[in-house]
Amino acid sequence: MILDKLFFILYTALLSLVYLLALPFLYFFSKRKVKYKESIPARFLLKNNKPLKEGGIWFHVCSFGEARAIYPLLDALPDELLRLSTTTQTGHEAISLKQEEQSRYLPFEPLLFSWIKPQKVLLVMEAEFWYLLFALAKSRGAKTMLINARMSDRSFPKYRRISWLYKMIFRHIDEVYAQSELDKKRLELLGAKNVQVIGNIKLADTPKATKELTKPKNLLVCAASTHHGEEALILDAFVKLKKEEPEARLIVVPRHPERFEEVSEMVKTYATQEHYTWHKYSDNEALNSDIIVADVLGELVNIYAISDVVVLGGAFAKVGGHNAAEAAQFGCKIISGKYYFNQRDIFSMIEGIKTVIEFDLATTLIEHEKLIETRITQKTDINPILESIKKEL
Repeated sequence: MILDKLFFILYTALLSLVYLLALPFLYFFSKRKVKYKESIPARFLLKNNKPLKEGGIWFHVCSFGEARAIYPLLDALPDELLRLSTTTQTGHEAISLKQEEQSRYLPFEPLLFSWIKPQKVLLVMEAEFWYLLFALAKSRGAKTMLINARMSDRSFPKYRRISWLYKMIFRHIDEVYAQSELDKKRLELLGAKNVQVIGNIKLADTPKATKELTKPKNLLVCAASTHHGEEALILDAFVKLKKEEPEARLIVVPRHPERFEEVSEMVKTYATQEHYTWHKYSDNEALNSDIIVADVLGELVNIYAISDVVVLGGAFAKVGGHNAAEAAQFGCKIISGKYYFNQRDIFSMIEGIKTVIEFDLATTLIEHEKLIETRITQKTDINPILESIKKEL
């Protein structure tokens, strides 16, 4: 107990100092970066960010993908009890679709003392290890749960080096729902208790198409959730494909909206050099150009539904990959890079994904007929999480 109190005091003091020193830089970024214009004032200055109403079921997520993954859980619970928070702009957009009135940006930790109200349950997605978030929520009466918990090959060695910190965090987490047995073992080595393996909840209910797009008669390649450096790689491969299949088309879907213009300019350059046609999806939803840039949010699943081949981003850049199940539900042929360490368990539950190094992407794309249609081989049961929540209601 004495150690816990001492750690609590020292951690809070250190974070408060960091907060004060960082304020000038945060102000600068909020003015210069569009994606931080709303989130930084909300998270670090509590601008338009009043506390969540007390007595609810509080979910905290980071990204757009995590927010979408909890939709099945949210749909199974009373809407009036939902409390939602996030740390990113795209995450906030996604949670606001489910509960606009009680959706917030999570404040930086030292500000949580005055912000957190008593809740029935706190559920945190994946790897959002905020010590004060768990400690304060638990001390104010919430059952605390880490859901869809994972520990990647890349992250685990780093976490072990400061395992003393995670042991302190896990003292305040009541239950953990892990993606795999390997994740369970690693989390327990870091101090987790009451760990149950239920699989990846991103497979519990993959997002469905919301509208029917017109599929081109020719080969349609989707470059999905791409990051910096991946568009150029895929465009180079597509140029080589076009020499074999002149009627093939490519739709590029950047992962982050702040890169829409950057990617559009890149595609424009390629199109000019190769004498291709191109356009932005926001200007015209018809897929009648050689290359289309999907500069909108929420359309990727609709695009997957009509794609023949998906080059899945986030795994050629060392990002960790993205959810392949959304494309696999439609039987798309999927090509991925080798850096899918954050999606290891989802990949293991999908049959047919072709993993290549970047130098082999063009050849694999040209030989797409040799690829097999993907198939999801396993689903996830979210009932253990729901049953645990309902015990607190």
